[in-house]
Amino acid sequence: MPSPHRGRPPPSAPSSLKYLDIGCGGGIFAESAARLPTTKHVTAVDASEEVLAVAKAHARRDPGLRSKLTYKWGSIEKLEVPARPEDLYDVVSVFEVVEHVDAPGQFLETCKPFVKPGGWLVLSTIARTWMSWLTTNLIAEDILKIVPKGTHSWDKYINEEELRAYFSSMGGWNSPRCMGVVYVPGLGWKEVTGSEKVGNYFFAVRRDGPEIMKA
Repeated sequence: MPSPHRGRPPPSAPSSLKYLDIGCGGGIFAESAARLPTTKHVTAVDASEEVLAVAKAHARRDPGLRSKLTYKWGSIEKLEVPARPEDLYDVVSVFEVVEHVDAPGQFLETCKPFVKPGGWLVLSTIARTWMSWLTTNLIAEDILKIVPKGTHSWDKYINEEELRAYFSSMGGWNSPRCMGVVYVPGLGWKEVTGSEKVGNYFFAVRRDGPEIMKA
């Protein structure tokens, strides 16, 4: 009898994946990842002690997270890379961080040693276009004032093509993928084809090596 998984990737083993969430903020993604049945453990890191205090307080409301989620204070530059290859991370996530750093290429290179060969580096950021300036700088900061002025630096926004160039120049990465998204209040992020050319998008790239996760 043919395999029921023929033609599609087999499911990941239960509780097998390790995540590193860099710049975790209040822990929205870290908690969600920790609740997945395929997750073994999530390590979430942020440089703000105040934000981490909020994240930890929220996580304590769910006793089921105690063994699967660890918060650490600090930056990726000061985080110790696991000594054993098997302790590296299947997924390293960097959401809404890269557009705030001064040297994105160097920052992404710093993230690389934490990704297990065959694992994924996944990030979200904002394209540098007139539309992103209008929505994030003019409307969100200056007109509606829903975020503090100066939160976004338009000149640090990164276009998809620039990310592809960063990873290509580094070497050791393959299978780049991009998804344009739009945030819908009450519904969250929704895929919108073409949004990567005007605003928010997710980008993922896989580290060279044996397959760890099926695409």
